[in-house]
Amino acid sequence: MRFRFGAESDLTAPSEDRLTVGDPRVVDFLAALARRLLAPAVARRFPELGSLGYFLRPAELTRAVAAMQRTDALVFPRGNVFHLPPANVDTIFVYSWALSALAGNHNVVRISSRSAGAAEAILEALNAVDGDPVIGRTQRMVTYGYDDAVTAALSRWCDLRVIWGGDAAVDTIRRHPLRPSARDLTFPDRTSWAVLSVPGWRAADPAARRAAVTGFANDAYWFDQAACSSPRTVFLVGDGDPAQVRAEFLELLLDAVGRRGWTVDAAMAVEKRVNAYGLAATGAATELDLSDNRVTAVTLVGAERAPRRWIGAGAFPFARVDSLSDLVPAMNRQDQTVSHFGFTPAELHAFAAELGGRGVDRIVPFGSALTFGAVWDGYHLPSEFTRLTVVQS
Repeated sequence: MRFRFGAESDLTAPSEDRLTVGDPRVVDFLAALARRLLAPAVARRFPELGSLGYFLRPAELTRAVAAMQRTDALVFPRGNVFHLPPANVDTIFVYSWALSALAGNHNVVRISSRSAGAAEAILEALNAVDGDPVIGRTQRMVTYGYDDAVTAALSRWCDLRVIWGGDAAVDTIRRHPLRPSARDLTFPDRTSWAVLSVPGWRAADPAARRAAVTGFANDAYWFDQAACSSPRTVFLVGDGDPAQVRAEFLELLLDAVGRRGWTVDAAMAVEKRVNAYGLAATGAATELDLSDNRVTAVTLVGAERAPRRWIGAGAFPFARVDSLSDLVPAMNRQDQTVSHFGFTPAELHAFAAELGGRGVDRIVPFGSALTFGAVWDGYHLPSEFTRLTVVQS
């Protein structure tokens, strides 16, 4: 399944292998892949692959295909899709590729040479699946260095180019022109937040608090807090002094991190400390808690000073606001996910309505920030990976 791009694979030539939306051969392949990712031996090594395996289960695939169907038009594959996923989140390429393959597209996915760990486990699972030969002919995982000629050729080949990464990566790839009929689907720099209701926390029982913090830890630590949807600043929302709530939250967080065996290496701890001191030096922070390398707590002067850049793994600035409405002026289009605990559905819907699309694409419970869905970064991906034909008689 893993190919190195070279003269032996002419990806610009038209293929005789036609796939359809929801092609049974693709469904069977993805379902077999899910079984391998959900195997206990794999899940123990890489817990994040459990979520990926769940996403690829037959029931989920059926729902994804149903989301691609329309009553007002015929739905077809978009064509050739070129994916450029990031190296720092080593499962995202499967979500992007799987939805596109499920839509019947021919795909080329560039796998970073820096990918390791979970990415290698995924590639091993892909190679081990005994699928229909059409999968190998239409779905390519390629690895190559920084070669503009190859990227340019694949850009001319594709009908849709999917770019994951920072703003600089998007700008760099966009230097390579597409065909006039093709377009880009971009996932640039994003920032995500956590909101914790102070009265909601106080009303919750100890088991609910512990479960919420365990979910928060998964959101933050699986990808060293570098995933676009991993929470950074934690906003404590509600009247009164939240000091006790914050202390309980941090105590449970340290316990959750300890139970999972997560650590922060020395180099990361130093970088995190330097960045935290930088917040203090600029007046954004009034207090730093550097007592444990695994969890660094920073007290901000206000919500408006919340940093959008990555500080380091296990770094959590805290800011207090009276209500979710107070966060609206601080949100912009760079903001992706707000994970939450302790709020009522009415409060969350009112917050989303007040934002009015100016920022924040997802509002999800603690523990769901990394859960990939068909709607991501405000895009309905099943629609992005297909094209429509209208027939009127």
